[in-house]
Amino acid sequence: MKIDFNRPAFLGKETDYIKQAVMNRKLCGDGEFTKKCSAWMKEKLGTKYSLLTTSCTHALEMGAYLSDIKPGEEVIMPSYTFVSTADAFVLRGARVAFVDIRPDTMNIDENLIEAAINEKTRAIAPVHYAGVACEMDTIMEIAQKYRLKVVEDAAQGVNAYYKGRALGTIGDFGCFSFHETKNYIMGEGGALLFQKDEYLERAEVLREKGTDRSKFFRGQVDKYTWVDFGSSYLPSELNAAYLYAQLEGCEEIDARRMAVWNYYNKELRPLADKGLLELPFIPDYAKHNAHMFYIKTKDMEERTELISFLKERDICSAFHYVPLHSAAAGRKFGYFVGEDRYTTKESERLTRLPMYYDLTVEDAAEVVEAIFDFYIIR
Repeated sequence: MKIDFNRPAFLGKETDYIKQAVMNRKLCGDGEFTKKCSAWMKEKLGTKYSLLTTSCTHALEMGAYLSDIKPGEEVIMPSYTFVSTADAFVLRGARVAFVDIRPDTMNIDENLIEAAINEKTRAIAPVHYAGVACEMDTIMEIAQKYRLKVVEDAAQGVNAYYKGRALGTIGDFGCFSFHETKNYIMGEGGALLFQKDEYLERAEVLREKGTDRSKFFRGQVDKYTWVDFGSSYLPSELNAAYLYAQLEGCEEIDARRMAVWNYYNKELRPLADKGLLELPFIPDYAKHNAHMFYIKTKDMEERTELISFLKERDICSAFHYVPLHSAAAGRKFGYFVGEDRYTTKESERLTRLPMYYDLTVEDAAEVVEAIFDFYIIR
């Protein structure tokens, strides 16, 4: 494609830092660059603890483990999300209660959560779609009222905010993605954020294959041993080295993505004003991170035609999640609470436009021109 849907960001220092990691003779993780990435998140986002992981999927799994989810218990989340949000809890034997979304933000409808709570409910997993915050005050109030854990799926929400608070730092646990499709990347990777001291030791053990290896490296024990269940959630220093270059350049990345996002939003506004398509909605309480730009067409048939039309212009666009409750595994491991008023209908209308660091405003102008041509031809 002349204009790809995504291209992994590369700023220039990544290869220098990877070479430095190689020369440090420390490749297996928790070295210099892992520590620098964690320190960046603590300082920039205001979290007390930040542990790099091999993916956001694994960060979610850790959040589910640390929330002490047991077989037969239930977790509330939107159906409009990636499978990892559900998988993390299903692996613990939990059942998923899917709740409808808000059509404006595509986030879980906070006003429907309480009705989904029963005696088996143990957690809420809000998903900050497109880096736009869920209405977290209401969610946290409900969680406190019913003594539920909150595991924020902030895969798309790194350096986005809710009323001045960084996404991923509001609930009990926050989960980030640094996959190559995200704003800041390390190929595959993620992070788990939390604030309470009580979670630290167990989180370190879980992340280090069930051993107290982290204590050993801090000199707190003379040898490390198997102390609890765990897995291998620690990423390589090579991945962390790549990520740190991205985090150092976050302002440059943010500025370029935001310029394209604002261009799309401004130039496509005339089509929205005519009722031909819908543009993203950003609530007053949210500061987004230009993770993605999407439009909504009249229906799925029109969306299919638009994606095909853009492809003919050498422009790659894409639809997004198929709602989990409609999938075979969704029916096996969960159920939909109440009426599906918006989840399916809105998901079938949504089209994601190209958005990445190297995308220029000139590229975005070609995308806009093609969308105008599509609606004029129709």
